[in-house]
Amino acid sequence: MTHTTPILRFGVLADRQYADAEPWLLLDRHYRNSLKKLQDAIAVLNAEDLAFVVTLGDLIDRDWQSFGPVLEVYRTLRHESILLPGNHDFSVAPEWLGEVHARLKMPHAWHHFARGGIRFVVIDGNEVAAEGKPNAKQWNGGIGAQQFAWLTEVLSEAKKAGEKVIVFGHYPLYPENEHNLWGAERLTELFARSGNVLAYLNGHNHAGNLGRHGSTWYVNFKGMVDTEHENTFAVAEVFQDRIEIIGYGRKESRTLPL
Repeated sequence: MTHTTPILRFGVLADRQYADAEPWLLLDRHYRNSLKKLQDAIAVLNAEDLAFVVTLGDLIDRDWQSFGPVLEVYRTLRHESILLPGNHDFSVAPEWLGEVHARLKMPHAWHHFARGGIRFVVIDGNEVAAEGKPNAKQWNGGIGAQQFAWLTEVLSEAKKAGEKVIVFGHYPLYPENEHNLWGAERLTELFARSGNVLAYLNGHNHAGNLGRHGSTWYVNFKGMVDTEHENTFAVAEVFQDRIEIIGYGRKESRTLPL
């Protein structure tokens, strides 16, 4: 039996990386153009019936003053906005590093909330900043022991309550990739053991990616900053038996059976 009514719908944005800076043509990143793309995406999402819109990190490319224009555009969003930082959001002067989460109006660097009977979990992959692994690039990050213990407890409590879980983060976890979170396999193994994590959604790898490990889908959303004019964003619909990703612009539409 195919379910026709979603449990809930939400919007997904990733990697705007706005800055008042010249484009990096080698990587096809057009920093100034992200404001117009964000405006266009929000105009589309405002016309949709959504529980919230999540932004999977990298609102800016660099410089504290870049937050102002981006957040001004977000003020036009009529839905609840869930923001989390990526590595570029910390490319600011040292005196501002401790203010990033507050600037994004986050209740905590990692937190969780429930909508429509689903537990949504926001993790902070920027907590750890260096490790001797193949993916130990300066643009990657990791989570510490306290956060891992917290995540384990949140998943356990959700399972006891009969809740399905969707996790949001900036860094990919799966498939294996040079952009992945340090210690990614610890999280994929945790999700597999838990058995109730429907999906992990992330940005960071601007090319996008998709994989499945255990019963969890891993969806890497493409970067909005890439290409001069083409946009990329999505609406996710959660059904009892599947997740539908409705892609706009460069983002592919996908059906993810559960």
